[in-house]
Amino acid sequence: MRSTTILAALLLVLTPAVSGGQSAPKTSAAPAASPVQPPAASNAPKAKDAKDDNALPLTVDADKMERFGKASLVIFSGSVVARRDNSVQYADRVEVYMDEKGDRVLRTVSTGAVRIITKDCRTGTAQRAEYFDLDQRVVLIGNARVWQDDNVVSGDTITIYMAQDRTIVEGGKQERVKGVFYSQKADASKQDGQPAPRRSAEVCKN
Repeated sequence: MRSTTILAALLLVLTPAVSGGQSAPKTSAAPAASPVQPPAASNAPKAKDAKDDNALPLTVDADKMERFGKASLVIFSGSVVARRDNSVQYADRVEVYMDEKGDRVLRTVSTGAVRIITKDCRTGTAQRAEYFDLDQRVVLIGNARVWQDDNVVSGDTITIYMAQDRTIVEGGKQERVKGVFYSQKADASKQDGQPAPRRSAEVCKN
């Protein structure tokens, strides 16, 4: 089986991926038994920054990988599966555009049987998906559809702003925007007054 795996600081899919437009802060090597930063490191990032998506790896599995150094482009093809921060994206082909130094993924373009699953368990399908890292934006193009549980929206183009939890659905010449929403069902996990925990894409219903 031909399989290629790459780790990079990132993007779509699905997810279907989310950074603030800056590279993750470099940290000095520390002993494995001491995961806590020393108190004297006053310039150490805050705890919440340690979870910044920009510090998480992008793992891509595919049948084939092509790299074009001058264009800072890496192309994966053949049953591509991209995973990052509990989000998953499936496609026939994924183009990864990186910065000149190759330190960061700036944009990805996915085509062919595109399907994304976000870490909050939203699933989306489209003919094409584009991810823009700078503003944490995923654009599903062509027969786009996004659903969660029984709720579903569809249109020609669906734009998801991951950091803002905001979605824009646009219709095309042949199809208007459609949405179906159901009243929220009682959740046993909320009976004690506590909100239900978020599920990762690994346990989302596909």
